[in-house]
Amino acid sequence: MAAVVLLALVLVWAVVRPRGLPEAVAAVPAAAIAVGLGLIPPDHVVQEAARLGPVIGFLAAILVLARLCDDEGLFRACGARLARTAAGSAPRLLVGVFVVASAVTTVLSLDATVVLLTPVVLATVARLGVRPDPHVYACAHLANTASLPLPVSNLTNLLAFTASGLGFLHFAGLMALPCLVAVAVEYAVFRRFFAADLAHRAARPETVEPVALPKFATATLAGTLAGFVLFPALGLDPVWAAVAGAGVLAVRGLLRRTTTAGRLARSTALPFLGFVLALGVVVRAVVDHGLADLVDGLVPVGSTLPALLGTAAVAAVLANVINNLPAVLVLLPLSAPLGPGAVLAVLIGVNLGPNLTYAGSLATLLWRRVLHDHGVRVDLRRFTALGLLTVPVALPLAVVALWSSLHVFGG
Repeated sequence: MAAVVLLALVLVWAVVRPRGLPEAVAAVPAAAIAVGLGLIPPDHVVQEAARLGPVIGFLAAILVLARLCDDEGLFRACGARLARTAAGSAPRLLVGVFVVASAVTTVLSLDATVVLLTPVVLATVARLGVRPDPHVYACAHLANTASLPLPVSNLTNLLAFTASGLGFLHFAGLMALPCLVAVAVEYAVFRRFFAADLAHRAARPETVEPVALPKFATATLAGTLAGFVLFPALGLDPVWAAVAGAGVLAVRGLLRRTTTAGRLARSTALPFLGFVLALGVVVRAVVDHGLADLVDGLVPVGSTLPALLGTAAVAAVLANVINNLPAVLVLLPLSAPLGPGAVLAVLIGVNLGPNLTYAGSLATLLWRRVLHDHGVRVDLRRFTALGLLTVPVALPLAVVALWSSLHVFGG
């Protein structure tokens, strides 16, 4: 019971964030209390640190890479292209946002979409004078939905990738179709749900000067992606590709004085990384005290289509109850022995499911704070209604796509 209370306090703090204090302010003491009370033995703490350490390092490198790409002007160029392509049309702008947000989420992780792209989209809709809701809500939904394809797209993916035993390309091949299906469902629902907003003509259509994509940053990103594929073939962990890409841009930024050592350190989001590690310890304490047995009875056995659908549904519900990161930490040890199909079904559940509620995903919570900082109010009823229309359709169709991919590519 004490472990459950600690987890509840950590999650409530993460949602509310009193006075804007980091999530780690509650999570780190909670983890220390769990250890001090004997709720988790020291060897389990060491196991969690060993399991999460490489994942946290990977996340830090991706966050630095995304911030340096922003410094190079990559997101500014994306905003200019969105505005030029839209040419004053809200529906065309929505298409552009879907394409760019999906690409940014896939390559630079959902945090880049939430923190760096969302302000660009806000500036673009203000510049064009179109209604913001379809486009800014798309950033939130695609930060979750479009984070399926690559291990680097989401922290949950990194954890699932490690548990699945799949190679980088095999993982990407299995998850590409589920992602495309889910994004297509999102777009179809968005066009209908926001029909009135999209019919509103731009109040300030204008000619937008083109902004060239930064060549060096784009080439570095391409090289980093190639490294994700090639490094494992050389016996190296893909994290070193992310470290190399971030290192190249960091050296360039320091030499050109477009960044500083302090800015680079802040871009690693050390408090958030500490929160992830501490949360892992608290969740392990809850798992050790009965949650694993409770959830284990709900997870179907096997990789048949009904079993995969059931697994994804359990994952989606659990993500909305305790947040997607704790959910994946609970479910992966239970699903990994069932094979890669079950692991990837869990991933679909914890990535798509959080679009139902604010509290389902840390990225959604962060997105809400970004909008608040820019003076934009999020309508809870509208957000929830949109989630109720997208998730129950996208989730099962994505699982069917996964089942098909497993039969084509194996797994």
